[in-house]
Amino acid sequence: MPEPRDIATRIVRTLRDGGETAYFAGGCVRDELLGLRPKDYDVATSAVPAAVRGLFRSVSEVGASFGVMLVRIEGVVVEVATFREEGAYSDSRRPDAVRFSTPEADARRRDFTINALFLDPLRGGDGVIDYVGGRADLAARLIRAVGSPDDRLREDHLRALRGVRLAARLGFAIEAGTRAAIAAHASELRGVSRERVGEELRKMLAHPARAAAARDLEALGLDASALDEPHVESGVPALGALPEDAGFAAALAAWAVDRRIGALAPSAFAAAAGALGPEIARRWRRSLCLSNEETDALADALGGLSTLAGRWESLTRAEKKRTASSPWFPAASWILGARLPAIAARVAADTEDLAREPGGLHPPPLITGDDLEEAGLAPGPVFRRLLDAAYDAQLEHRVRNRAEALALAVQMASGGA
Repeated sequence: MPEPRDIATRIVRTLRDGGETAYFAGGCVRDELLGLRPKDYDVATSAVPAAVRGLFRSVSEVGASFGVMLVRIEGVVVEVATFREEGAYSDSRRPDAVRFSTPEADARRRDFTINALFLDPLRGGDGVIDYVGGRADLAARLIRAVGSPDDRLREDHLRALRGVRLAARLGFAIEAGTRAAIAAHASELRGVSRERVGEELRKMLAHPARAAAARDLEALGLDASALDEPHVESGVPALGALPEDAGFAAALAAWAVDRRIGALAPSAFAAAAGALGPEIARRWRRSLCLSNEETDALADALGGLSTLAGRWESLTRAEKKRTASSPWFPAASWILGARLPAIAARVAADTEDLAREPGGLHPPPLITGDDLEEAGLAPGPVFRRLLDAAYDAQLEHRVRNRAEALALAVQMASGGA
């Protein structure tokens, strides 16, 4: 697969050879100037959609009325958009009308100055074209709205979330005027579709800078509109304790604990976590348009946290091994460590001891349903009970081979245990 930058440069050259103006635009320029590797490249051009279609063999229209086309070359897809200026945003999502225009007008209709830079890859020097002071804001590490912050936020309320996400990801501050406007317009985020809000939160919380983003959401009052619940400033200690590679569901669970039960004493924490799981999963499924898998993972992490906080010591050896092998165990353990470190330390020590036993935490079962059938047992719901009992015995070293496990299952099936 060729490098996306090389393909984007070829597209710029083809547009230039066709008599058009063309530059790299937006986030790819910002990231290159910061020394980051852009995930993809966008091209802005004077060419209207019909001209773009005439210059490239593989072109898809994703928004021809807005001048947006996708050009595919050797498997790499590059967005090519015509320079434009925009009319009013009556739905706070998309402009009612656009007019193809100049590079400067195109820069001035964008959200933040650091996203409004162009770069000419065919020109000597650094090739940067800056109409809005984006380079100075990059140097100052600032997120600043292009033009009037109030106007930019009225046009598209989701820009508030994008600004927070970008600031957290880059480690930038949000410029004071832009920050004030975000806070002033925070309640308007409720009018944005839940799908779009959920996608922004998913990007924020799946990133290592999740805690910084969540703290800003709470500080600016965006949390209430984004989550469709009362405003809270929690400080996000559990969220901040997650490892960088923690997933979205783990981050949701940690943030839920910070917001709802983080201040509870250990004696009440376990019960509260157990009750919180189903309730917050239902609420955030609706407010963030979570998938079934995300919803289940969130509920499971909080239910598992309740188990670790309140019942770990009373679990059997087999139950502890099953618990430590559960998909939710890492997330619950991280959150427990942030909120109840003494209990988390005991859980971790026990888990390490169990992992050192022969077979570890999750050895392959000694027998399966096929083995039970071969032993003459009729398939049915009882198989699950027999296999679970045999596996528990295996985890506790009461059976050590297939023959012993099968003998136990047959004995139980005949009413001998």
